[in-house]
Parts: sequence; C-alpha cells; structure tokens
Amino acid sequence: MKLVIQRVSKASASIGGEVHSSIGSGLLILIGIAEHDTSENSTWLANKASNLRIFPDGQGNMNQSIQDIGGEALIVSQFTLHALTKKGNRPSFIRAAKPEVAIPLYNHFIEHMAGILNDKVKTGVFGADMQIELVNDGPVTLIIDTDNKA
Repeated sequence: MKLVIQRVSKASASIGGEVHSSIGSGLLILIGIAEHDTSENSTWLANKASNLRIFPDGQGNMNQSIQDIGGEALIVSQFTLHALTKKGNRPSFIRAAKPEVAIPLYNHFIEHMAGILNDKVKTGVFGADMQIELVNDGPVTLIIDTDNKA
C-alpha cells in the first residue's frame, strides 16, 4: 500500500465539474492499494499518516501532526501509484488491487482515519474520474510505502 501525502492549505475533489469534497488546512492523501495489501497495512498507514509531524509549531519547525492542528484529511484512491514503468512507455497496473480487494481496504483506511481525526475526513469516489485541486503548503509531499516500513 502506498500513500502520497501532501500538506495543504486547501484541497478538493470534483466529479463532472461539481465539487464532491473539499477541505481546509490538512492533508491530501492519495492511496494506492496493491494486490498483496492487508487491513494491517491500512491500519499502520492510517496511524503513521495521522501522527506525522509535518505541520509548523510556534517557531515554524515541522513539529505538529494533523491531530495537533485539528486539520482535515481528503482521501482519494489512486491505483496509478502502483504503475510499473520499467518496460516500454505504457504503464502497467497489474500490481494494483482489483476493486473487490481494494474497496474494503480503502474503506478501512478511511474509517480508521475518521476515528483518529474525529470525523474530519472527506473522500473522493472510488474508481471515479476526478479532478483534484490543491494548494500544497510548503510544499510538503511525502511518500510512504508499506513495502518499506521495516
């Protein structure tokens, strides 16, 4: 499972030209689920993301988490995070989980984050063609992969 986490001052997900979800200060989290991922991976990532100290404290140092600032999270599924690009120019998505595996893990991640952040969680729509707008604050962007957590 992979996350691309961006610290944002605002972000939104639109579908068909209409805003589906939007947040103020917090995290835009793109989540890619692989065929071998588990609910344990989802729980680990939710805990990790919600505790990352990437927001500034009173001295401007990255020393506060999204929980500390009372921020929001916008969580968007993105199977393309598991693209294989080694051969040729057309990405292969064979490692990305099929919907029957990915949807329950995506929902598990959302529910776990919502519990941690007191329901300050918004989402995209799994499998939808979305337009994501954001103001990356910093910019701060991190990639976390459960295959590299050891």
